[in-house]
Amino acid sequence: MTKAIKRTQLQADQLDWDKGDGLLPAIIQDACSKDVLMLGYMNKESLDKTLQTKQVTFFSRSKNALWTKGETSGNVLELISIEMDCDRDTLLIHATPAGPTCHTGSDTCFGDLKKGCSKNDARIEFLNELSAIIKSRRAEKPENSYVAKMLDKGREKIAQKVGEEGVEVALAHMSQDIDHTKEEAADLIFHTMLLLEHADISLGDICAVLQKRHQPKDAKE
Repeated sequence: MTKAIKRTQLQADQLDWDKGDGLLPAIIQDACSKDVLMLGYMNKESLDKTLQTKQVTFFSRSKNALWTKGETSGNVLELISIEMDCDRDTLLIHATPAGPTCHTGSDTCFGDLKKGCSKNDARIEFLNELSAIIKSRRAEKPENSYVAKMLDKGREKIAQKVGEEGVEVALAHMSQDIDHTKEEAADLIFHTMLLLEHADISLGDICAVLQKRHQPKDAKE
């Protein structure tokens, strides 16, 4: 059982540092997908730095020094929340990864965690693939690409298109046509993803906002 702690209230003296000779294991979990990304160790100084910078920082036992995850690669872990276990000697950190967490290029340090996911999970995972396709179309600008053309039209046109698609979804729902509602909802989600790409906002950023809203009141700042 874990106890949610406000980031601003979590103090080093609340934790039992003696068991691990000044170090506590810190389990890092993706705030959106709930995948376990990695395990690291923290001392009081790295915990304080994590709370101050909102980027997860560990104590490296091999280097005998602090290291912020992603300080070289750019694949930082943006802090969402920290919880301690009932014995006060282990930390559970919810974070939003800026890229692959593992140095091998994998999303997690435990390999592919998606092998046992359901068909619905796999379908939802396609949103990440679609997001990557949109990003590549924006960068490469291939001929006859609807995505590239829409992104080139700029903020006003993209926002207008999202508004139009939102209205179409509402009208389809009012008509009680399930298949039509699915089609229009797909259009809305797709064009919203174009808007997010134009604004340099990731799906992970949106998941982090939703996850933050879903926390118990006493776990929020």
